[in-house]
Amino acid sequence: MSVFANKVVVVTGGSDGIGRALVDAFVHAGAKVATCARNHDKLYQLQAAYPGKPLMVQATDVSKEADCRNFIEAVVKTFGTIDILVNNAGISMRSLVADVELDTLRKVMDINFWGTVYCTKLALPHITQNKGTIAGVSSIAGYRGLPGRSGYSASKFAVNGWLEALRTELLESGVNVMWVCPGFTASNIRNAALNADGEAQGESPLEEGKLMTAEECAVHILAAIEKRKRTLVLTGQGKQTVYLNRFFPALADKLVRNFFFKNGELVK
Repeated sequence: MSVFANKVVVVTGGSDGIGRALVDAFVHAGAKVATCARNHDKLYQLQAAYPGKPLMVQATDVSKEADCRNFIEAVVKTFGTIDILVNNAGISMRSLVADVELDTLRKVMDINFWGTVYCTKLALPHITQNKGTIAGVSSIAGYRGLPGRSGYSASKFAVNGWLEALRTELLESGVNVMWVCPGFTASNIRNAALNADGEAQGESPLEEGKLMTAEECAVHILAAIEKRKRTLVLTGQGKQTVYLNRFFPALADKLVRNFFFKNGELVK
């Protein structure tokens, strides 16, 4: 029997990409799953895919504290408690600092950082009581600032630091706090990434077919939660980036610059 059987698992941003793959994996593992997203139609389709399964969905904008409160309260009302929270909801951006609107940066921070803070704070009493797990789906951009993604990098650095502080506070509580950095993964996040004006760019600058799949990423995340790991960095490129940035930061500057720019123009 799976260690997740009958556990109450909350996954934010479960309608697409890694979030959807996580919901699928937890449902198949026998968990009671609750998820949220902003798209009503995708949530309805997700729930319709699992008739008779303990799957709860609720339209939620995680950048709004009231929405997060309503969602977490609904989860507890439905399932009675929360054992595992995976803060997955997030949005990316693609714009140079010189061009980006400040409201775009605020929007990215509100969703990626404050969405994690709201849901974690509200679910914390239940997870603490159950000695469960709090996980954040972060990014390599949380270890290394990426050009064209300044707001995204800032939000993920903030998530990593906040979760690290929380982990230290809860070190003797029996609660495991972890953060996952998937690296480039095939998902909708780049299509939905905000441009300088805060609008979805609608296309991916990367070859999605060559990237780790969301399903493969979900398998790694479930294994890390089961093993109660501290951190998880995925893909060889991701691990190399974290290593180089830690020990050879000046070299990392040049390599990252070359990766994202061509003839002085941002291309990825």
